[in-house]
Amino acid sequence: MKNEEKMEFESHMKTKTVLKQSVFPADIDKVYSLLRDLSTLQYIAAPYASFVPLEKNEDMKWSPGQKTAFKFKMFGVIPYGIHTIKVIDFSKDGIYTNEGNVHVPIWNHRIKLTDNGDGTTTYSDEIEIGAGKKTIFVWLWAKCFYRHRQKKWIRLLRK
Repeated sequence: MKNEEKMEFESHMKTKTVLKQSVFPADIDKVYSLLRDLSTLQYIAAPYASFVPLEKNEDMKWSPGQKTAFKFKMFGVIPYGIHTIKVIDFSKDGIYTNEGNVHVPIWNHRIKLTDNGDGTTTYSDEIEIGAGKKTIFVWLWAKCFYRHRQKKWIRLLRK
């Protein structure tokens, strides 16, 4: 299959969506500040996933237009290829990334933050997943992964 045909196929594959929402015990400024750090992603993803940047950048902060490639491992040990994250939007109003790898070409992630006005923040993850015939399995894994991530967020914020 030619690259153009493959891209056409991938753009028309059926996708599934994961939606997970929690109230975090911290104000929106604290949550947003932590979101900007790669180390937060690495902490909340473990042990379900590990993200090791191909290019070392200890002080990396997410920003719009940024594209970063990671060695991705499921459960920290199963190599799952190079995962690329392209930041489309990154603000307190919302974060949106286009992500993917050869196994999961569509992984569009939207994070929404809502200031509750009482020192808490409503945080939601919405992820569109497209992985061809593997979509259902990736979607099931992602449901567990994002439930885990939000629990780790709450632990992090309570420290």
